[in-house]
Amino acid sequence: MIIEPRMRGFICLTAHPEGCAQNVKNQIEYVKSKGKIDGAKKVVVIGASTGFGLASRITSAFGCDAATIGVFFEKEPSEGKTATPGWYNTAAFEVEAQKEGLYAKSINGDAFSDEIKKQTIELIRKDLGQVDLVIYSLASPVRMHPKTGILHRSTLKPIGQKFTNKTVDFHTGNISEVSIEAANQEDIDNTVVVMGGEDWSMWMNAMNQAGVLVDGAMTVAYSYIGPEVTEAVYRKGTIGRAKDHLEATAFEITKDLKSINGKAYVSVNKALVTQASSAIPVIPLYISLLYKTMKEKGIHEGCIEQMQRLFAGRLYANNIDVDENGRIRVDDWEMRDDIQAEVSKLWEKATTENLSEIGDLAGYKKDFLNLFGFAFDGVDYLAEANEMTLIPSI
Repeated sequence: MIIEPRMRGFICLTAHPEGCAQNVKNQIEYVKSKGKIDGAKKVVVIGASTGFGLASRITSAFGCDAATIGVFFEKEPSEGKTATPGWYNTAAFEVEAQKEGLYAKSINGDAFSDEIKKQTIELIRKDLGQVDLVIYSLASPVRMHPKTGILHRSTLKPIGQKFTNKTVDFHTGNISEVSIEAANQEDIDNTVVVMGGEDWSMWMNAMNQAGVLVDGAMTVAYSYIGPEVTEAVYRKGTIGRAKDHLEATAFEITKDLKSINGKAYVSVNKALVTQASSAIPVIPLYISLLYKTMKEKGIHEGCIEQMQRLFAGRLYANNIDVDENGRIRVDDWEMRDDIQAEVSKLWEKATTENLSEIGDLAGYKKDFLNLFGFAFDGVDYLAEANEMTLIPSI
């Protein structure tokens, strides 16, 4: 079938298998161009199919020559209906890994469930014995708690008072004012349950008890801080509470892994176009201004550049630099004083009429389409594509 992007609000309902494959190949080529990393050899990536999780899996495999197991929750294709992009990304990743003789298997299911944890541990035992790195990069708006059976939904709300500021509809470029009502305690609690560190801790405890972590194993989860302009709705809002919990959990996991000399870290990453960030008011406008500023200074990074730098320059450097809160910072270029001063100046000036000049809305839109396998050079989008592309190991 000929596959075109079909938009509904902040999501695209279709994905292009050839475009997703091109996305994966581009990332692999970037990692290879930077040379080998003396790093992890057996890796589990939880949330491995898109964004930072996919980039972590690619960096592990093609930067470190690691065997990888990827865990994710994606919709498979059916005749005349495309799969979700993460499905096609993973299919392409496994094909490319096999070409280079790299072990790569995947598990599709609810990573919050006990069942998927058990399945992953059994696969590690059977094929790899033990692993030395666990990446936790899960992003979901809901979580069915495995112990209580309660379905928790996260919310994106400020805490304490209503939030009002500028936002942009990145499809049209229209800048408008948005207001979000303040969260109640239930909103905060639910968001922490979904997006905090409890599930990460459950994964690590299950793996440790099963004996599938090597001595000195490391685990890394991802977080975001961001600038003053987004903090009311992000870092000081419900999501921020969840990120605080995630970051505190790193210290708890490190204590729990003491018997095997294990370590847990949180890496604070740069603002990037993701399905999740596109739905957060204020963030698309901030990112389009940030992209313009960082590209002009030659320091813009996407997911793969961030993860390659994290692995090569932090996780597997001589020593792991952390901030005063024990976090690894690869948002350091984004948060540079000169970058933030410029973005703040542009924020004040931004209007519907001038955004295409002072911001990088075109770059934002292209990155958004890229998430679903569209707008890549070298892909013939007028040709028939095979929507029934399957993942070899599934």
